[in-house]
Amino acid sequence: MARFLTAGFVALVLLATPVIFWIRAEAEQHALANARDMTQRLADNVVGPLLTTELLAQERPALDLLHERLVPWLSTGTLTRIKVWDEQGKVVYSDMDSLIGQRFEQEEWARKLLEGGPATATLEAQTEQENLYESGAGELVEVYVRSRSVSGAPMIFETYSSGENVRREQHAVLMSMIPPMLLSLAALQLAQLFPAVRLARRIQRHQAAKHALLQYAIEASDQERRQVASELHDDVIQDLSGLAYALESEERRGPADLRPVFSNARLMLQNTVRTLRAMTNELYPPDLERLGLKASLTQLAAPLVARGITLTMELPEQLIADRDRAALMYRVVREALVNATKHSSATFVHVRIRQSDYFTKITVSDNGHGFEPNLESQEGHYGLRILGDTIQHAGGALDVRSSPGAGTIIRVTLAGPQKPGTSNGRASRWNRRNLAVDGGPGR
Repeated sequence: MARFLTAGFVALVLLATPVIFWIRAEAEQHALANARDMTQRLADNVVGPLLTTELLAQERPALDLLHERLVPWLSTGTLTRIKVWDEQGKVVYSDMDSLIGQRFEQEEWARKLLEGGPATATLEAQTEQENLYESGAGELVEVYVRSRSVSGAPMIFETYSSGENVRREQHAVLMSMIPPMLLSLAALQLAQLFPAVRLARRIQRHQAAKHALLQYAIEASDQERRQVASELHDDVIQDLSGLAYALESEERRGPADLRPVFSNARLMLQNTVRTLRAMTNELYPPDLERLGLKASLTQLAAPLVARGITLTMELPEQLIADRDRAALMYRVVREALVNATKHSSATFVHVRIRQSDYFTKITVSDNGHGFEPNLESQEGHYGLRILGDTIQHAGGALDVRSSPGAGTIIRVTLAGPQKPGTSNGRASRWNRRNLAVDGGPGR
């Protein structure tokens, strides 16, 4: 649910950010369009009728009359600068007298405007040569519209106004649009939240049922192993042991020519009994609660030593694990040792267990002939695949690395043990992020 809400928030931000910038740009264009329309009306209704021949000749009465008509816009701060240009790029009127009569080179956009092109409005700092008095005023709205003198000559009417008015209008439009947009996106997120909660709960119930089935399967497997081991120990092994004693007695008292036969039969039975006793230890683990995990793991060395295999163990001073985790750790080491003993023809096996606050790492390496783990079917390695499924369901990771002639390294990473007072959820989250296994010991 945390990942879902985080993803929803990120999606909300990713969606809202370009929309906000789009609204901001549209609001700016809307404000500039208003400034352009206002300037065009001023040019048509106020300035155009006063662009007489006397004004174009720069006669003072005509200039003063136009200035008097434009003072209301200048005094209220609606406009900060006004210029009127003729076709040759000459300033025929400005509220700054020093600009009147000056000529500036006409650019392409000015020629197009004089020919009937569209009016323009921009919001920017003014740095051109003709903007000597506006260069330090910051952002200004610069508007160029087409006008006509009384004689019909095309003219350019230019105004400058403070950019703060555009920014205020832009901000007002933006603030009026953001709340409904965010509310709509939040409502969409909320509408998705309820199905997500139901889905998460269904997944939790499914996982709980899956865990319960796995636990039941493990317990049933243990019960079956215990029953088979008990029957072997109480019936088959006892009968074979009795038969071995009987053969030993016959070997001593029987005919001399049959003694080698009885001796060979007795040795075969004794070897079979030892094999069956080892199988019972493999079928069902010792009493972990009574002996402890460390002692139980140590007992696994006996079958390997009997086969002439060197086993070294690198264990922590104190192994910390609950009942289920201890049983799983025991199964991991036992299955790895069985694999090394029966299938790899190893002469050396090393077991290392490391524990930290939030994970347990088990590494079992041998110098056997190895195998190819990527093949779908590996005869003799079904135990490893079953163990891998069990580890995966327990929230851990199994990594088997081997190749023909290069030995085998089995690495298992499990969650826990935890620090006191740490919740299981925190530990499981840590484990999901840190299931990468480290390298085994060099050989």
